[in-house]
Amino acid sequence: MEGGVHEFDGSTFKECFSLSWRNPYVLRLAFSAGIGGLLFGYDTGVISGALLYIRDDFRSVDRNTWLQELIVSMAVAGAIIGAAVGGWSTDRFGRRASILAADSLFFAGAAVMASATGPAQLVVGRALVGLGVGMASMTSPLYISEASPARIRGALVSTNGFLITGGQFLAYLINLAFTKAPGTWRWMLGVAALPALLQFVLMLFLPESPRWLYRKGRAEEAEAILRRIYTAEEAEREIEELKESVAAEASSETKASLAAAVRTATVRRALVAGVGLQVFQQLVGINTVMYYSPTIVQLAGFASNQTALALSLVTSGLNALGSVVSIYFIDRTGRRKLLVISLAGVILSLAVLTAVFHETASHSPPVSAAATAQFDASLTCPAVAGGDGSFWDCTRCLKAKSTECGFCAAAGGDKLLPGACLVSNTTVRDACAGEGRQWYTRGCPSSFGWVALVGLALYIIFFSPGMGTVPWIVNSEIYPLRHRGACGGAAATANWVANLSVAQSFLSLTEAIGTSWTFLIFGGLSVAALAFVLVCVPETKGLPIEEVEKMLERREIRLRFWAPPRDASGDGKESGKSAAGV
Repeated sequence: MEGGVHEFDGSTFKECFSLSWRNPYVLRLAFSAGIGGLLFGYDTGVISGALLYIRDDFRSVDRNTWLQELIVSMAVAGAIIGAAVGGWSTDRFGRRASILAADSLFFAGAAVMASATGPAQLVVGRALVGLGVGMASMTSPLYISEASPARIRGALVSTNGFLITGGQFLAYLINLAFTKAPGTWRWMLGVAALPALLQFVLMLFLPESPRWLYRKGRAEEAEAILRRIYTAEEAEREIEELKESVAAEASSETKASLAAAVRTATVRRALVAGVGLQVFQQLVGINTVMYYSPTIVQLAGFASNQTALALSLVTSGLNALGSVVSIYFIDRTGRRKLLVISLAGVILSLAVLTAVFHETASHSPPVSAAATAQFDASLTCPAVAGGDGSFWDCTRCLKAKSTECGFCAAAGGDKLLPGACLVSNTTVRDACAGEGRQWYTRGCPSSFGWVALVGLALYIIFFSPGMGTVPWIVNSEIYPLRHRGACGGAAATANWVANLSVAQSFLSLTEAIGTSWTFLIFGGLSVAALAFVLVCVPETKGLPIEEVEKMLERREIRLRFWAPPRDASGDGKESGKSAAGV
């Protein structure tokens, strides 16, 4: 971000909150724009619970894993386009106008989904919402970054991350609240229209980004806004730096396009770091947890939809709490150190999940002829009835190829006793429940279920403060002004492409190779992400954009992430004014 060099003394967290008293205007800008993050989080999180009830209402969805993945991932596919369009529209029409456009798409998508009469309308509604999510994902943090003093920029952009995770937590609360209401999933998906309408109204009364205005020749408007954000002395310094930045851009022959950016060495290095972070944020598996959290809970042995939603609420709440931790540490500890600690914890958590799901599959309850005989012969799973089912267990029952089958657990308190393998339909499910048993179609009864929840909780606790928020912060501050829209849009698009690959493949992977192997793959990708951060990601804590550009000119690899960073001049000494270890 343009501006003079700012001293950093580790008090940014307190300063961020004291700002609400000294200059509430900055907080108003940040939180109004951050509602886009809330919508981003809500619309990506709500589908995990709504899908449980969509499957109940639409048999075609329940019977087809690919259709479930399509409903979930269509929003991600829309976000890929939205992020790419957002990168162009923020430079062409402004940050504020792009946020307003995103709100319109959020509202339209919520209305279409709430009134859907079949899977096709759900897919269309999810695509509309996805376009809004993609635009908001890169526009909201960019707007906040350009309207924030450099000293507390990380903390304020982290509020957008907090609102994303807060939106996901709200989605789980809404899901749980409407489990007994008529229309269940329609309410869950339709509620998103309300915050979209609220942000649209708020943004109508807020200004455009001062940096975009200055770049478009509207200097008086930009200077007036900067004087409301900064003290008089700081505002003059910011205006002078902004003039120099725009003048340098005007005298440069390099056009503000992605192709031109790639040909510039410093911007190319920034793109490698920014795009790589966004891709790895998804490849470590976060959205398998956020999109399919209730399903994972069921895979761990909790059959009830309500129980799965309630337990998923815990992981979502931890995700929101982790964003608060990020606000506190991001401008004290720095970006790289948070990323390294975060990824180390993610690797440990995925190792726990891999081990737990391996044990769950290896020790699932057996299928017994006696338990199956308690039901009508026509209800027995054909794969069992047509062969030797004496060596079957719950895991094999759920993977039967001839037709969809479910496992009816033993009556009484011990669900690990032998049960019955039956045809999976509503009639059989009700018959099983009538015997006081639990009906399983996603996962099997397990004594390791609570350990899986601990693994999920640890995953979120470590992921959220680092990999959850830092990629968005780095991408909001690492690019020069003239390339910020194009590069930010490219990074956000890469994030959503990676997101789509994970969302569209998770259920299929768990069916093909098992849940434990799926989490093992994510663990391997997390190790690669850690290596990438150590080699390619710079430290941008407290730096103006001009200093970030100077720092990126050096070809230095710093693996000692815990050591004091060097200043931009490269003299190897710790600087109180700028720190830029790469």
